[in-house]
Amino acid sequence: MAVKKEYNDDSISSLKGAEQVRYRPAVIFGSDGIEGCEHSVFEIISNSIDEAREGFGNKIVVTVYSDLSIEVEDFGRGIPVGYNKKEEKFNWELLFCTLYAGGKYNNLSGDTYEYSLGLNGLGLASTQFASEYMDAEIKRDGKKYTLHFEKGECVGGLHEEHYSGRATGTRIRWKPDLEVFTEIDIPLEYYKEVLKRQAVVNENVTFLLRRQNGRSFDTYEFCYKNGVTDYVNEIVGDKAMTSVQTWETERSGRDREDLPEYKLKVKSSLCFSNSVSRKEYFHNSSFLENGGAPEKAVKSAFVSQIDAYIKSVGKYQKNESKITFQDVDECLVLVISSFSTQTSYENQTKKSITNKFIQEAMTDFFRHQLEIYFIENKNEADRIAEQVLINKRSREKSEKERLNIKKTLQSMTNRVKKFVDCRSRDTEERELFIVEGDSALGSCKLARDPDFQAVIPVRGKILNCLKADYGRIFKSEIITDLLKVLGCGVEVKAKANKELSTFDISKLQWNKVIICTDADVDGFQIRTLILTMFYRLTPTLIEEGKIFIAETPLFEIRTKKQTYYAYSEREKNDVLAKLGDEKIESILRSKGLGENEPEMMNLTTMNPATRRLIRVMPDDAQKTGQMFDLLLGDNLEGRKDFIAKEGSNYIDMADVS
Repeated sequence: MAVKKEYNDDSISSLKGAEQVRYRPAVIFGSDGIEGCEHSVFEIISNSIDEAREGFGNKIVVTVYSDLSIEVEDFGRGIPVGYNKKEEKFNWELLFCTLYAGGKYNNLSGDTYEYSLGLNGLGLASTQFASEYMDAEIKRDGKKYTLHFEKGECVGGLHEEHYSGRATGTRIRWKPDLEVFTEIDIPLEYYKEVLKRQAVVNENVTFLLRRQNGRSFDTYEFCYKNGVTDYVNEIVGDKAMTSVQTWETERSGRDREDLPEYKLKVKSSLCFSNSVSRKEYFHNSSFLENGGAPEKAVKSAFVSQIDAYIKSVGKYQKNESKITFQDVDECLVLVISSFSTQTSYENQTKKSITNKFIQEAMTDFFRHQLEIYFIENKNEADRIAEQVLINKRSREKSEKERLNIKKTLQSMTNRVKKFVDCRSRDTEERELFIVEGDSALGSCKLARDPDFQAVIPVRGKILNCLKADYGRIFKSEIITDLLKVLGCGVEVKAKANKELSTFDISKLQWNKVIICTDADVDGFQIRTLILTMFYRLTPTLIEEGKIFIAETPLFEIRTKKQTYYAYSEREKNDVLAKLGDEKIESILRSKGLGENEPEMMNLTTMNPATRRLIRVMPDDAQKTGQMFDLLLGDNLEGRKDFIAKEGSNYIDMADVS
């Protein structure tokens, strides 16, 4: 037994300097993976944004180099780096090498930054500590200053030289350290998404993204002259059912009576659409992925005012239930950009705010604005009320259907007719064969390995799931039996029926689901219809590689010494060519799985060591889906055109007997 070390007074230690971040990056950045690395980049960008918002510089350049280093340049006042008498340290030491040091603690007095993204004095120092190296160049007060850091430590101190140029600002280049983060290759899409969002909430500030591509740079520019208003117009395009509204307010308040008063500015833009839905919340330029106070305010105000309007115009049916935010959410496009001189973020990642005053002020503001809007725009108010009620009634109908499906698909407690289970309960080895009819069931039942192979027959031709609605699909005994045996429920990705989804892949009872049909035209059609069912009701099973097709032999070629199996005309010809002058006793064409001997079925179709399986691959799922929709869906004209154009290529395969 290992001897445990003594736990005493000397066992306690504290992290110092760069160790505070390098040993525990997730505490600051929320993760030591790519998400944390992304957040460290945003910390540097946010400092430049704060400068631009205060009116110092209107352009920010972000450059991503091929060695995965990043550079952020702004044209603000330049970071103060001189000696700080109050702190008795140089400012560059405070800002680059000290956690909880910065110039944004006195927002309430408006000394330096009234509304800022940075609050805690953590971002610059923590990103420097987490870097392999960092270089900074600062232009201010007629001087150019440079600093170099390696793994959290300054190398060479502050360098100063005369600068006669007029431009001021800060340029920082660094490389995130793989000793700190598990991954540092930040996707281009992250930069594009972040800079676009920052352009939305920082009107007239240009964000230029440069990404090194060989010896040149690919460039992307983002600028929204009218901020959130332009952005909402871009989102909704020509699909708006109401005009785009832009509402602004400025208020002051406090989160608690004994706490100081602070300022709040809100600018919002919104419209309603029956085909587009989007909600985005920003506070002090930070995208609030988890919402918080603004989201709670929106939910309360919009449900309250739209419900009040529906009641006032008598659009509710007798005893009809009240709308919910989900009903509003489906037709609302809304972007809110708010700023406050005091902000309570959930944590350093700044994905949610919790200020009580902000929530109460926004709730009151949106209730008031919606009330006026409905009075002044009655036609639009009526359209909004009607669409919200349509969403509500559709949701309630879908919920009823979902509950009915849940009852219908109650696992194996309701026994499925003619389903033959296997002995094993280990889902890592269990295989389900879907076979064509009762005769094939008999052959497969005798040919299988009962320890891990189960069989279920499909009786007759399965319903075309691309043409039928969900009500008809779930009345089909063949389909519901298959879904019961699968055990994982169904997934419905269409927006109008998303509440029907009951899918949970962890409840799938099988490692492999194998479609096993005759090697003829009827068999191919049944196979296609089964695949169509999976494509519409459980597409994740295809994406996860759980669906297979068993190849069944088309010909049995017997000689005196051996029996050969061919799975196509071409293979038959190859076998015959290989046999040469050897006497062939018989060539039999398969009449169907039900006619095959169990030994043959085991050898050719079911034995893992000798069978042929085709995994249905998700690589080309979009093209497969388009072809399913064309050939099996409701696009009659498209199908006619396809047959006219391509039909001659398949005439030899047509069953016209």
